[in-house]
Amino acid sequence: MKKSNNEITYHNKDVLSKVLAENFKEKSLKVYGINVPKIKQILPTNLPAVQVNEMRLDNLFLLEDGSVAVIDYESDVKWENHLKYLNYIVRILERYKKEKAPKRIRMIVIYTADVEDTPEEFSAGCLTLKMEQAFLSRMDAESVSERIKRKLEEKEPLSDDEMMQMIVLPLAYKGKERKKEAVKETVELAKRIEGSEEKTFVLSGILVFADKIIDAGTAEYIKEVIRMTQVAELLLEEGRREGRREGRQEGVQESALRLLRKGLSALKVAELLDLTEKEVLNIKDGILREEH
Repeated sequence: MKKSNNEITYHNKDVLSKVLAENFKEKSLKVYGINVPKIKQILPTNLPAVQVNEMRLDNLFLLEDGSVAVIDYESDVKWENHLKYLNYIVRILERYKKEKAPKRIRMIVIYTADVEDTPEEFSAGCLTLKMEQAFLSRMDAESVSERIKRKLEEKEPLSDDEMMQMIVLPLAYKGKERKKEAVKETVELAKRIEGSEEKTFVLSGILVFADKIIDAGTAEYIKEVIRMTQVAELLLEEGRREGRREGRQEGVQESALRLLRKGLSALKVAELLDLTEKEVLNIKDGILREEH
């Protein structure tokens, strides 16, 4: 599969897939309109090379019933896509030839909103490829976005289904430019998720799932948000430990200063530590006076 200059590198994609692996467990694809068992784990996406080139696919999952699910994303319908899917299946079987083959391989194709409908079977006479398809044109992207926005404003936790919807939300809009705008909008929404694990899951999912439409600058921005989320969580946990040892106030002050020195705004630090912006600024000013 040829990769455009705008796509994230496969190395980064593999790293992010490790982040997704734990979070995808027990998640359901039913929210996309695909009635299959829940995800058990993510499998490596580099397949054995039957030809000289190595082939990578979008996503490969082991489901709870023991079947293997290949998931690919398409924004148009081309008959040669079926050759790609058949290659995937052959190479998956090649991977398992020295051990017990999966009892079933599912070819799942998720179409962006640009595709409304297409046959689920491809026949070459001697063989028939049957696909399980989802059409994001059937997802009411605006309603999903508004519902999630409202829940985040009211600081309500998102359900698993809502997080899975956020991951593909940019693909539920028609046209390449609108999708790019939707990526940025969805990332800004995801930044407001309270839990760092949930936030990282959604942001990593957007980056991996929509990598074909994300430009290099946006990809780097998302990765930076993920890094800052993880740094903030580490510092916050360190502050909690210090707070337990030295008293909560001292621990909170230390955490606030560490986060401020990492470049976070006073407002963001206040949100993370459950303080007011004024309290954070007072902590900053007090420490600065002591240092001078």
